[in-house]
Parts: sequence; structure tokens; C-alpha cells
Amino acid sequence: MKRKRFTEEQIIAVLPEHEAGAKAGDLARMHGVSEATLYNWKAKYGGMDVSDAKRLKALEDENAKLKKLLADQMLEAAALKELLFKKMVGPAAKREAVAHLQAVMGLSERRACSFIGADRKMIRYRSRRPPETELRGRLRDLANERRRFGYRRLFILLRREGEPSGINRIYRLYREEGLTVRKRRARRRAVGTRAPILLKARPNARWSLDFVHDQFACGRRFRVLNIVDDVTRECLAAIPDTSISGRRVARELTDLISRRGKPDMIVSDHGTEFTSNAILAWSKDHRVEWHYIAPGKPMQNGYVESFNGRMRDELLNESLFFGIDHARSAIAEWREDFNTTRPHSSLGYQTPAAFAEVFTAAGHPVAQPAPYGVTETAEALVAAG
Repeated sequence: MKRKRFTEEQIIAVLPEHEAGAKAGDLARMHGVSEATLYNWKAKYGGMDVSDAKRLKALEDENAKLKKLLADQMLEAAALKELLFKKMVGPAAKREAVAHLQAVMGLSERRACSFIGADRKMIRYRSRRPPETELRGRLRDLANERRRFGYRRLFILLRREGEPSGINRIYRLYREEGLTVRKRRARRRAVGTRAPILLKARPNARWSLDFVHDQFACGRRFRVLNIVDDVTRECLAAIPDTSISGRRVARELTDLISRRGKPDMIVSDHGTEFTSNAILAWSKDHRVEWHYIAPGKPMQNGYVESFNGRMRDELLNESLFFGIDHARSAIAEWREDFNTTRPHSSLGYQTPAAFAEVFTAAGHPVAQPAPYGVTETAEALVAAG
């Protein structure tokens, strides 16, 4: 016998017959139900009228909706908790999040997309870009050879090899291959007003001198005397030794002048080697103006300080020196590479050697950042004793 479905109104209409005296068995056979069903109806709907049944039905429907809404919210909270430590920025991350929810929580694609606010077309999209295996491999090789180069300098090196790709594609591959250079902690910048020193925009207009320190594998320390042309950014000399005195600095400057010519000005700090009697006598004999930066203001000698930072970042921190001979050969090789191969951002990504070759001596004077306040000269120090 086919089971019949009764509405609340029909059930409430049957119950008064039973209350009027009709036997439960006869009433059950009349309506095609069992006596147990009839007693269940009485327990649930006894004493109710049609309006009460409709109100109860509405309450049950509302309760079912609230239960479903609560279940959806709990499920969404669980899904978001599952993705708590995942960054959902960009289509690739959202595709990964949807796949994770489908695999871990068994959600459908539609529900997972609704939870994270993703379009299903975007989730189903598959890239049609070529793999670019050769370009990726060459980019990785260059990045391994020059571990402190960013994507801009790597782009210049690839262009020199004939790669036609633009910088945006190189940057995308650079990020996808995980080649981003780790940033080191920034130092405090110099503050204050600087008064510019005018110099002619030509080679040998001004040289900058400074020392940088390091140590061998055995722990013994050594220092490197760096001499930089402030206009062409060339490293004129990088002299490593365990000890460099003022007389040695004077001798190296004399040798450098014999090969390159005399500078108009030399800038340095107040180190004992640069304020020694040997240097004071040398500057007077060679008639070279020697300027000393203000004490405690290394950025007034910013060109050689920047060069020191590049040397430490790309060479000293990346190399282990086993002796003075090893240090001399490695530093000489890196200096040659810096002058002739490494692109320099302040020169329009030209090399310092190429920039010096095309430099014209007829350029107008250029104002460069220089010491502010009182600037001491070698003649002033000689007069002061």
C-alpha cells in the first residue's frame, strides 16, 4: 500500500474525530495509517488548531534555515582558519587556496570560490605562456655568478648578450625563480645641509680615498686602500695589505699620477695616514689640493663610501681569503670587472670605463654634494703645525 503524506491541516482535522469517541483502530483503517501513527499525531498536534499548525510550520522552516546558515558560517570559518597563514594575493595564490580547500575539507569548487571571493573562471584558467626554459636558465646562471646583482643589472647583462626580452619579463622571471637579493640592514643616513663644491665634469677633476677592512681565513686582519674618480666612478686603485702607512699612500699616489695624470683635488677623511707629514709634504710638492671632510660625516666622501659598500657587498662578504696574495689577485680581478663589465646605475647602466671613453672635456661645471661648514685643506694643517 502506498504511503500517504498528510499535511498539518489534515492531521488536525482527523484528531477531533478521535476525541469525539471514534476508536483508534477504526480511525486508523479509515485514513490508511497505523494506530501508532495516530497516537504520534495526537502527541504532537493534540489541542492545536489550523493557525497553530501553520505557526509551528513557519517556526520549523525558520529554524531549518537558521541551522543551515549557522552550518555554512561554521564551515566558512573552518575554511578561513585552514587558510589563515596563506597569502591570497593574486590569481595563483587563490587557485592554490581553492585546491587546498577541495583536497583537505572536501568542498566543491563553487563553495570554495565563494568562501575566498574568487571567480570560477579565474580558478579554471590555465596559462598559455611558453616555459622560457633557456632564458630562465641563463638568468639563473648570471644570478649565481653575480649573487649581489639585482634584476636591472642582470637585464643589462642579458641585453649585451642579445636577449630581446623587456625588463618587465626579466623582472617576472627573476621573481618566479626566487632570485631576489637579500637586503642588508640599512645604515643611518647623514643629515644636514650640504654646500656643493663645483668641479669640472671631466676625469681627474676629483679623487676620493678611503680604507676598507677585512680579515683572512686565519683571522688576521688586512685593509684595502681604495682610490675612486668621482666623475667617471672608476676605481683607480684598490691596494690590499696588512699595513699601509702615510708614506705608502704617498708612493701609491705618485705611481698612479705617473700613469693617469694629476688630479685637481683629493678628498679624504681625517685618518692618521691621510693627515701624516708624508701626505702633507706630498700634496705641497705635487701641488694637489687636498680636502678633508668634516669629522664624523662619512657621506661627505660619498663616492668612495658607496664604492666601499659595493666592494664589501659583492666581494668581501662573498669571498674567503687565504692570504695576501690571494686577496691581491681576487681584488684586482674584481676591480677590473667593476671598471669594464659591471653596469653602473648612476651612469645610465654604462660601465665606468665606457663612460670615461665617451666623456667630453668641454662639459659645464657640475655641482656635487660636498662638505658643509669649515673644510680643512692640507695647507691649513701645515700652517697649524
